Parts: sequence; C-alpha cells; structure tokens
Amino acid sequence: MTAANPAHALALVLADELARLGVTDAVLAPGSRSTALAMAFHDEPRIRLHVEVDERSAAFLALGLGRVQGRPVPVITTSGSAVANLHPAVVEADTGRVPLLLLTADRPPELRNTAANQAIDQLGIFGRAARWFCEVGTPEDVPGAVAYWRSTAGRAYAEAVGTSSPAGPVHLNLAFREPTVPASDDGRTSARPFEQPLEGRPAGRPWVSVDRAPRVVDDADLAGFAGRVASTERGAIVVGQTTADPGPIHALAAATGWPVIAEPTSRARHGEHAIATASHLLRHRPFAEAHRPAFVLRVGRTGLSRGLSAWLGPDVPQLLVDPDGAWLDPERSVADIVAADVGRFCASLVRHLAVDTSSDWLERWRDADLVAAKAVAEVLDATEQPTEPRTARDVAAAVPDHGRLVVGSSMPVRDLDLFMAPRDLDVVANRGASGIDGFVSTALGVALADGRPTVALCGDLTLLHDSSGFLLNPDAERVDAVFVVVDNDGGGIFHFLPQAGYPSFERLFGTPHGRDLSALAALHGLAYAEVAVASRLGDEVSSRADVGGLHLVHVRTDRRDNLELHRRITEAVGAALDA
Repeated sequence: MTAANPAHALALVLADELARLGVTDAVLAPGSRSTALAMAFHDEPRIRLHVEVDERSAAFLALGLGRVQGRPVPVITTSGSAVANLHPAVVEADTGRVPLLLLTADRPPELRNTAANQAIDQLGIFGRAARWFCEVGTPEDVPGAVAYWRSTAGRAYAEAVGTSSPAGPVHLNLAFREPTVPASDDGRTSARPFEQPLEGRPAGRPWVSVDRAPRVVDDADLAGFAGRVASTERGAIVVGQTTADPGPIHALAAATGWPVIAEPTSRARHGEHAIATASHLLRHRPFAEAHRPAFVLRVGRTGLSRGLSAWLGPDVPQLLVDPDGAWLDPERSVADIVAADVGRFCASLVRHLAVDTSSDWLERWRDADLVAAKAVAEVLDATEQPTEPRTARDVAAAVPDHGRLVVGSSMPVRDLDLFMAPRDLDVVANRGASGIDGFVSTALGVALADGRPTVALCGDLTLLHDSSGFLLNPDAERVDAVFVVVDNDGGGIFHFLPQAGYPSFERLFGTPHGRDLSALAALHGLAYAEVAVASRLGDEVSSRADVGGLHLVHVRTDRRDNLELHRRITEAVGAALDA
C-alpha cells in the first residue's frame, strides 16, 4: 500500500484499519475537502460505500446500519455546515446507545478563523453527545504518524461500541491540506510521495483490539435477588427498548410464573407469558388497582404507555437490569439498578429458581388479555375504512418472517404498542430522542444492513421530513423496503394533547400540508399503491416485500376520527373487563 501525499496516506490508513476492525459499511455525503476519504473508502474492497446527497440523511443512514450491525458505521463529510447537519443523528446515537463514527474533514489550522471558505469551528462541535472526540491533526510525513493514525482508529472504534462507556457516537476531526486527491502534484501544489510505510499488523489484525467482558453479578448478590424473586407471586417483568436476547427473559418468566409486559421494540412480545394488551389493561383503573405488583423486574427503556408509567409508581419495588447501569427511570420509581448483562443475569436467576412456576396471578392476566384483545378486534374489524390502529396491527402481522419493522415516532409506535398482536418480530425505532427526523434514511440503513425483508411504518409528516433520504444513489444501491405511510394530512398525535382545544391548533400543531404523496413516489422512483380497503393492506405489504425494490403504500386516514376511535376502543375494553 502506497500513498501519493499525506492526505492520501491518512485516508488509506483509516479505511484499512477500520476494515480490519470489522467495519463493512460507510456513508459519504459528497464534498471537496473530504476527497481523500471519499476515494480511499470507495476503493477499499472490504467496505461498501453508500452515497447520500444530504448530510443529515447520510448520518441517519449510518445510524440505521449501526443499529442492526452493532458496530460503528463511518459517515464522511466535508467541512463547514455539512458537519452541523450530522447533529440530529448524533443526538439519537447518544441517547439511543447506537455506535456511530463521524469522520469530518476540516480546513487546516492556518485557514481557521480567517473567513476562509467553508470553515467553521468543528472542534468538539457535538459536545458531550460524543463518547470521544479527537482532533487528529493535519497529516504529515513523519515517523510514527501511521502508528498514531491506526491506534486512533482503534480507540475510536472501541469507544463507539462501548468498551469503556455505553455505545454511541465518536467524532474524529480530520484537517487536510492540499492536495487531497491521490497525486503528488494536483496542478497547484507540488509534493513528494508519502515515504512512511503504511502497513498495519501482520495477518490483517487490527493495530489494537479492545474487548469488553459482559458484566456479571457476584453469587452473594445473585442469591439475594433470587430470594426476592422466589418469595414474590405477584411479580411482573417489564421490557422496554433493548438489544437483550428475549430468550432468557422468557425463561425467567416461566420460572417465576410472572406476566411479561413488553413494548414492541423489546423483541419480547411473544410467548405464553406476553400480555399484548397490557397498555389497554393498565388504562382501566379497576384492573390496574387490582393487579398492583409486589415486585417488578425491568429491562430496557420504557415510555410508550402512560398507564404503565402510572402503574409503576415509587411504591412498587422495582429492579432495573441494564448492561451499562444506565439510569432508565424518568418516573424516579426504580429502587435498585444492577449493571449486568441482561441475558446472563436472567439465566442465573433461573438456575437459582430451578423449576417453572404457574399461578393464578398469571392466569388472571392471561384471561384479561384475551378479553381485551377480543374487544379491540371487534372495534377494529367493524369497518373496512382504513384506520391508524388497524394499520399498525395489520402491518406488524404482514412483515415477512425473519423481516424487520422500522416504526416512526409519534402515533405509529404508540399504535404498535397498543395494537400489535404477540409476534416474534424485530422492531426498530429511533426512541433515544424520539424525533421524527431521519426516519426514511434510518429505514434504508436497516434495509441495507443485512438484506432481511424490511417494512417501514410512519406518518406523512415523518416521511416528508426526511424525503431527501430517497436520494440515495440509485445507480449503485439496490434497496428492498416497503414504506407504509399513514397520511392524515398533518400531526395527528397533537389531537391527544391539551393544545387541541385552542383556536390556533390547526395552524400551529395540526399543520396540514396538502402534499401529493403519489407525486413524491414518482419523483423518487418508488413503486406506489394506495390502499382504501383495510382488509387488503396486509396482502399489499407482504406481496410488495416479496417483489423487492422500494415501495410506498399509501393509507389515508382522518385525524379527528382517529381520536374518536381511540376513545371507543378504550370504552369497549373497559366494558368488556367490567362484564
């Protein structure tokens, strides 16, 4: 491996070292100052380079890839405002604990603070959201430079995957002098070829590898926790958004005889202990009060159900298990936090408990779950007019086996929590900061990650907010994803909030846009279909997923009718439980 100049050398070394560490994908938003990086990653055969026009979309594409792969995906930008456009994805990667690597090109020091073109202060621009920041320095042809670059790449990777702190974004700022093209003379500036050897460790090994051993609980503490669990019949396992394997969680539920209340992003809403209608049940005050738990084991980040949050009050003893010991407790109700690998912790408790347990407690939950599910289905299936709750239910059921469902924030993820039937399904959502930004690009990143069938469910504003994500280079990328868009011409979630009663509501919060989504699909070359009969949606989604390519399935609904439908469903569940 040889380099024509220092910029070329640094770019080649970074691409090679990151490939050695296991990076398989990178995302580029084109620009001039990042030329050396763009060309090096393009020519690296072990890394797929994806090209996005919009830097914000590029960062969310990398985020979607990183969510699935569990390793950082570099996103490469030029200098200036291009870097600032990465910030929304950095916020989500930070709060959502998603590995992300930001490689931002910059002007060299002599051009900073001089009004030079496309130069801003990029040092520490992402603040405390970055797990680690390094101003790598202007590359120079000096002894030790290559070892420094390779070691820096290794630390960046390790910090991003969470070897010393929770996984998250890492920022390497890379100042390049001309020439940035791989030539010793670009016609303006003469330079000698780079003289230092560029090779890394023998046999393709990384310069440095860092392993994080799973956190485990010592035997004495584990015995204490097992004793508390064994002495509790009226317990529950609550699972929010997590990457933990649901298998050991279900095994613990079987050993305790406890119900599992699982949000859709937990991957745990299936099996005989899962209570799919828990959010409906806990809205019903008589049921919630009669089923107050004596102990709750919590995994992951919750927050979709107000009923669940109210049920998990400070008077309920709660143990939160998290591999990073993260403070996932906005209600200030958790009494104990254990920093431990969730799967190992649950499996160890099962060994202490020894036998599976059944109880009247679990049966009461199951019976109520069946009653509530029947009441919901009767309301949803009473009309063929598409509705948002039925769309969420039917899309989740239509995702192909071994596929993924990417769901947008606001109403879609809440409808999924309320109406998704039990199913072993990998649901992906940007719930770290719960924004609607970057949804299209995140879904495309998920689809590109490993080729599994991908269905995306979002609202119309969410789609429009990141429609530039569809500018992913169509000549170089084959992406298979079906986008189901619930179009209520505005922000439906605000109808459920206090501001809905004010005269200025429609302009300030409803925000009708009147855009033609079929024209948007045509602009971006998406196959398009509108579904006007609710019972046809599932077949439309599954058939299009089988075909492959990019599709937009359009479902029109009414925001005001949706509010009334939710009220009727709540009343129907309450009446069924009271009967």
